[in-house]
Amino acid sequence: MEISFTERELDVMGVLWDRGGGTVAEVRERLADDLAYTTVLTVLRTLEEKGYVGHVEKGKAYRYHPLVERQAAGTSVLKRMLHKLFKDSPELLLTHLVSDRGLSDDELRRMRRLLDERMGEEEG
Repeated sequence: MEISFTERELDVMGVLWDRGGGTVAEVRERLADDLAYTTVLTVLRTLEEKGYVGHVEKGKAYRYHPLVERQAAGTSVLKRMLHKLFKDSPELLLTHLVSDRGLSDDELRRMRRLLDERMGEEEG
């Protein structure tokens, strides 16, 4: 299943992933944008219709929780981005990442270490 989010849906999912779940009010207060309660509720209902979020009743409120893992969503989003922005070329994506002058030497070293580990797995 390809997982796809709008920007606003991704913001809401980020809150749910970070907290493990929450009511509409709890999600709303943790969002960077000041959205109306009904807007957050609509986003959560849309995510539920898509099968990405579920809920349980807690008194008068619904408590929403993620049904997809952040990792699975990240993989799906990355594949889409790789296809649309980098012509299905991981090399172009990597080139774009490492040419970003905002990366620190430590971040670059960690990336190199990850690549070296991956290369070691394939050789061994």
